[in-house]
Amino acid sequence: MNPLESLRLAWRSIRGHKLRSALTMLGIVIGIAAVIAFVTLGASLQAGIIGDISPDDQRNLYGWAADEDTEGGPLAGAQPVFSQHDLDEVRDLEEVEAAYGYASIQTQAVSDGDEQVAQGDGLIAAGPSYIREGDLREGRQFEMGEREAVINPAAAEQFDDPVSVGDELTLTILGGQTTTIEVVGITDTSEGLSPFEGFEASPRIYVPTDPYYAEQAAGLGVGDGGGGDENEGGDGDGDTNDGARYLAIVVEAHSTDDADIDGARDAATAYLESDESDASELMGDGHTVTMQTSTELLQQLQDILDLLQNFIVGIAAISLLVGSIGIANIMLVSVTERTREIGIMKAVGAQNRDVLGLFLTESIVLGVVGAIFGTALGLAAGYLGAWYIDLPLVYPLEYVALAIAVGILVGVLAGLYPAWRAARTDPIDALRYE
Repeated sequence: MNPLESLRLAWRSIRGHKLRSALTMLGIVIGIAAVIAFVTLGASLQAGIIGDISPDDQRNLYGWAADEDTEGGPLAGAQPVFSQHDLDEVRDLEEVEAAYGYASIQTQAVSDGDEQVAQGDGLIAAGPSYIREGDLREGRQFEMGEREAVINPAAAEQFDDPVSVGDELTLTILGGQTTTIEVVGITDTSEGLSPFEGFEASPRIYVPTDPYYAEQAAGLGVGDGGGGDENEGGDGDGDTNDGARYLAIVVEAHSTDDADIDGARDAATAYLESDESDASELMGDGHTVTMQTSTELLQQLQDILDLLQNFIVGIAAISLLVGSIGIANIMLVSVTERTREIGIMKAVGAQNRDVLGLFLTESIVLGVVGAIFGTALGLAAGYLGAWYIDLPLVYPLEYVALAIAVGILVGVLAGLYPAWRAARTDPIDALRYE
């Protein structure tokens, strides 16, 4: 009996028992659909997060000092130990393109002169290059030492009359102090620009650390607030030790090449942990400086996704096992129901291998059809999930091929014993079977 004939007979048998065949395939469908859907969502989430990292940001190293046993995300357990002198010294290192402090300044409200809205922790102090030119929709970067700001679209559009470049805003800092800023640029996205602030969309105002963080540091007692111009820095004699101390720093490598990034990381870390730095005076024995790129920081999220994926695959494997048992059971029932048919086939010349191939083909068809429906259901569920969460849709096509292979494998393993039992049926006993 040729394979096409076996396939035709197998399909006729499956169509003759539609409901039974559908219930038999259900375990295969659910297991494969769960894997495909979750892997699709995982790949889409990863693409959405990694897509937020611009090429320029991939050469940035985000650093903080904390106890080496501290667990958590960026800035977990961080201490304000980095002085302006430290930043100047790091910036002068041969392996480093730029270095500046980073701080989130607590505010109460922001006003455009006609309307005032609440503003919590959306005021970010950093260096000019923190706002990359490619991230600007209009305007320019702010300048260090000037009372200027770059805002994102969410911050610009939170007033009845949207803010534009050239407008002035009045900020009310936590504690009641007010300061006026001139908007010199608007970013092209409302999402965060680094792992320090997160990537969710919310109103943010970016200002230079000098003068804004220096003034707040003085108000909070973090140093004397004499930040001065970042480009002037300390002269290495320790005069800046009493200045504002930064909780976090950003170090830029010369390029996104791994060698350049590792070189900048090693050089900056070596200086900051040496006795020559101001940071070493405040760092305890168990403290270390951590410097990681956006990709490395997001790897923690990727590890969680991988763990969840393995968990879902484990559950799906149980479902596939149940599905394979269902196929084996229904094939055994089919052998019993078709005993007389088997006897007739053998009486007219069918060989054992023909009977074996017929029942094995039917089992494989059940597995493959279940895999196809499971894949379609999984892709549809992944699409709806990505659409609902607003993620870029990424289909893991390799898993589609794997699903079909799993369907064939399950069909073979589940149908092997029933097919072997059918092939060994004695034709005389089969013809007398009622």
